[in-house]
Amino acid sequence: MTTDTATADRRRWIALAIVMTASFMDLVDVTIVNIAVPSIQADTGASFSAIQWVTGGYALAFAIGLITGGRLGDIYGRKRLFLLGIGGFTVASALCGLAGGAEMLVAMRVLQGAMAALMVPQVLSIIHATFPAEERGKVFGLFGAVVGLGAVSGPMIGALLTEGDLFGLAWRPIFLINLPVGVAGLLLGRAFIGESKAERALKLDLVGVLLASAGLLMLIYPLTHGREAGWPLWGYLSMAGSLPVFALFVAYERIKTRRDGSPLVELSLFRVKSFAAGIGVQLTFGVVTGIFFLVWTLYMQLGLGWSPLKAGTTGIPFSLAVSTAAGLSVQKLVPRFGRKVLQAGALVMAAGVLTYIWEAGRYGTAIAPWQMALPLVIMGLGMGLIVSPITDAILAEVPREHAGSASGLINTVGQVGMALGLGLVSVAFFGAMPDVVTPAEAGTAFSDAFVHAMWWVAGVLALVFLLMFALPRRRAAVVAAAGAEAVEPREQEPVLV
Repeated sequence: MTTDTATADRRRWIALAIVMTASFMDLVDVTIVNIAVPSIQADTGASFSAIQWVTGGYALAFAIGLITGGRLGDIYGRKRLFLLGIGGFTVASALCGLAGGAEMLVAMRVLQGAMAALMVPQVLSIIHATFPAEERGKVFGLFGAVVGLGAVSGPMIGALLTEGDLFGLAWRPIFLINLPVGVAGLLLGRAFIGESKAERALKLDLVGVLLASAGLLMLIYPLTHGREAGWPLWGYLSMAGSLPVFALFVAYERIKTRRDGSPLVELSLFRVKSFAAGIGVQLTFGVVTGIFFLVWTLYMQLGLGWSPLKAGTTGIPFSLAVSTAAGLSVQKLVPRFGRKVLQAGALVMAAGVLTYIWEAGRYGTAIAPWQMALPLVIMGLGMGLIVSPITDAILAEVPREHAGSASGLINTVGQVGMALGLGLVSVAFFGAMPDVVTPAEAGTAFSDAFVHAMWWVAGVLALVFLLMFALPRRRAAVVAAAGAEAVEPREQEPVLV
C-alpha cells in the first residue's frame, strides 16, 4: 500500500467515525429527553401539552424534513448539508440547554429536529459514496451497532445527567453535552469528509412539504392542546380540515409527478399492497412507541415518585430484550418463518402490555422495579422481533428503482406515527386523569391513567397485527420471483427507550 493510499484509507475511516458520532448524538438526543421530562416540567413550569411538544415537536420536524433533507444533500452536496445540519443541531442544542421557559424549549426542539433532518439523511449517503460495495457490509454492521448503542445508552445518560444536577443545571446538561461533540464533528468533518453529489438529483417539492406540514399540524396541534383548552370547537374544525389538506397534498403530488417526476412522495408505491400495508404498520407502530414511552416515564417519576436514575435502570431489561430479539429475528427467525415472526412480535408485545396492566392494577403505587421486569422483558422481546426486519418486509415487493424513496418514506412515516402517538397522550393518558390532582392523589391518578393508556397501546398493537397479514409471507421467495437485487440497509430511527 502506497503512502497516498494509506492516507486516503485512514481519512475515510476517520470520516466514518465522524458521521457515526453525529448519528449517535442524534439518537441519544431522541432517547435522552423522556427520562428528563419531569425535571423539565418542575423547572420550567411547563404544561403537560408543552411537555408533549418537547418530544413531539422534534419528531414532527424531523419527519417533515427527512426526505427533503436527503434531496438537498443530493443536489448541493452531502458534506455541505451534513456540516450545516450538525452545526445547526449543535446551536439548537445549546439554545435548548439555555432555554428560559417552556415556549423557547419547544421552539428550539423543533429547530433541533429540523437540523437533524438535514444531518441524518447524509450519513448513509456519505458512507455509500466513501466505501466500495465489498466493504459496505462491514460498515453497515458497525453502523447498526452504533444505532443500538445509542438507543440503549440514551436513557441511562439522561438519568445520570439529570440526577447528577451538574453545576446546579438540573436537566440542561442533557442538551449541553452535545456542544463539544458537535463542535468537534463540525471541525473534523470539514477536514476529513469528502464531498459527493447525486449524478441525477430529483428536484425539491417545497409545495408538497408545506401541504404535508400544514395537514399534520392541523391534526396534531388540537390533539395535544385540546384537553387543556377544554376541547374547543376550533380544535375539531382543525382536525376535520386536515383531511381536505391531505387530499390536496395527494392531488398536488400527482401533478408534480406528471410535471417533472420528482414528487415528495412517490404515490405509485402505494399500488404495491405489501408496501401500503407496511406503511400502515410503521405508522401505527410509531403511535405505540409515542404513547408508551412518554406515559411510562410520567407514571414512574410523577406517579410513583421515582428518581430519574431509578426509572432509567428499570428500563434496562427492556433494552436488553429488544437487542436480543432483534438479532435473533433477522439472523435466525425471519429467514425461516417470514412475516409470522413480525406477527408473533406484535402478539408477544401485546401480551407484555396486558401483563403490565395486570401488575399495575394488582400492586398499585407499591409496585417495585423488579416486578416490572417481567412485562418489560416480554414487551422488549416482542418489539425486537418487529423493529429490525420490518423495513426489509415493507420493501420486499418494491421495485428496485424506487427503493431509496420507499426507504425514506418508511422512516418519515415512523416519525409521523411517533408524533401522532405523543399527541394522543392527551386523550389516552391525561384524558383519564381528574382536572385537579392533589399530591396525595397523584400516585393513584397516574397509575390509573397509565393503565388506561396501556389499553390504548394494546388496541393499536392489535391493529398492527392485522395489517401485517398484507406483508409478504417470505421475503426471499418474493425477491427471487421478481428477480430483484438486495436493497442496501437504510437507516431506521430507533425506538425511544
